[in-house]
Amino acid sequence: MRNDAKMLGDKKAWFSMQLSMKDLSDTFYILGIKIYRDRSRRILGITQASYIEKVLKRFKIENSKRGFLPMRHGVKLSKTQSPKTDEENRKMCGIPYTSDVGSIQHVVQYT
Repeated sequence: MRNDAKMLGDKKAWFSMQLSMKDLSDTFYILGIKIYRDRSRRILGITQASYIEKVLKRFKIENSKRGFLPMRHGVKLSKTQSPKTDEENRKMCGIPYTSDVGSIQHVVQYT
């Protein structure tokens, strides 16, 4: 598709007849996703850095070191590593592992 201002105007007019809409000019954020653009270099992209920062703060790990996963490739997990006592179970209940993983998985899947 070429850079054609008339075609863009025609498409906007057509959409306006089909839907209730208004042109808000350049968009910088939509649904929490930042849109960045550098017209001179013809770059257009998206990032969820602000969402990631919120997730890190929510789970109180915003000061964690960045880098590779702390687990080696090929490590096998088993039931023997699970909590065995009531005290160990209580401690694990306070760790929001599924929420952590789900929040990060959201970023991976949708960006």
